[in-house]
Amino acid sequence: MAGLIAIACGIIIGLGAIGACIGIALMGSKFLESSARQPELMGQLQTKMFLLAGLIDAPFIIGVGLALYFVGNPFGG
Repeated sequence: MAGLIAIACGIIIGLGAIGACIGIALMGSKFLESSARQPELMGQLQTKMFLLAGLIDAPFIIGVGLALYFVGNPFGG
């Protein structure tokens, strides 16, 4: 049972990391495109980009927390 829990935790963390990395990469590329088109809006766009970066990372951090909980205390066992 412990081996399956370890595999599940690895999948949770791995897929969350891949999703967060792809999301932040896409957002960063769109930020660079939009700031190149309208440089006068760079400050406003940068603020929104950092806010969205935190929101994109939130599910990954929650997944890491849940995975660590199951590794440390696998279903109360």
